[in-house]
Amino acid sequence: MAHSDVSRLQNFPVSWFATVMGLAGLTIALHRAEAILGWSIHPSPALLALTVAVFATLAGLYLLKLARHPASVKAELSHPVKLNFFPTISIGLILISIALLPHYPGLSQIVWTAGTVLHFGFTLYVLSIWIHHTHFEINHMNPAWFIPIVGNILVPVAGVHHASVEISWFFFSIGLLFWLVLLTIIFNRMFFHQPLPGKLLPTLFILIAPPGVGMVSWLQLNGEEVDAFARILYYSALFLTLMLFTQTSRFIKVPFALSWWAYSFPMAAITIATLLMHQSLGLVFLKWLGLILLIVLCLLITGLVIRTAVAVRRREICVEE
Repeated sequence: MAHSDVSRLQNFPVSWFATVMGLAGLTIALHRAEAILGWSIHPSPALLALTVAVFATLAGLYLLKLARHPASVKAELSHPVKLNFFPTISIGLILISIALLPHYPGLSQIVWTAGTVLHFGFTLYVLSIWIHHTHFEINHMNPAWFIPIVGNILVPVAGVHHASVEISWFFFSIGLLFWLVLLTIIFNRMFFHQPLPGKLLPTLFILIAPPGVGMVSWLQLNGEEVDAFARILYYSALFLTLMLFTQTSRFIKVPFALSWWAYSFPMAAITIATLLMHQSLGLVFLKWLGLILLIVLCLLITGLVIRTAVAVRRREICVEE
């Protein structure tokens, strides 16, 4: 292996797995649209196959990095920002299990179990690091900190079909509790301290994901009834989406990095939540809003895939920071 290839493998970032979250989110959104809106075409199975292939490729490369450059992996595990992207691996598995559920329920259960166990391990590990750290500061805080702990709120979406509902309530409670705790800390950081650096600005979209995904999980736990709490979660996510769209001029000025993929899954979450709200309430406004969000999501993912491919060809990714 050439020295340049060795260096690129050594600098292969765990944040690559955010691409799996975006692709899986689009897959689930398209499947929901096919069912709720009665589409005659079904693109989601092909996208599911692509998502699984991307995850397998990234997992193989990261395992190779672990085998050949364990010190680099250890450095990422202790980094105040990069640490929070390790659970994108387990969340990717959980999302794939959700996408597999309508087609291969048995395989979905296996993948969901692996993803849930791994994510719980990441949750305990990251919390331990946070509690006993000696080098974190308020300026290290950013919305990516939601990923390790609040990601638990995703477990019930497929979990209610694969295990006792009490397990899903357990993970939902963890995610909901730490969403409120971390949300307070993040707004304190943004209101009273230095603004996020440009490279991390796209992570602001992660603010949409907890209430958006929380609403979907709540429907699964609550018999798919849109009650008062479901509305609070949904409209909180919708407001955050609208607020962030008013900041578009700031986002388009950010140079490309893998952090751009932070736009993708939160947009999928609010799209899916909107389609489910339409399905339950039958409001035409929500149908059109869901379609608009789905179009935006498809264009966003397409743009991200193209821009990522260009960056890989130009060797702008997997370089030493």
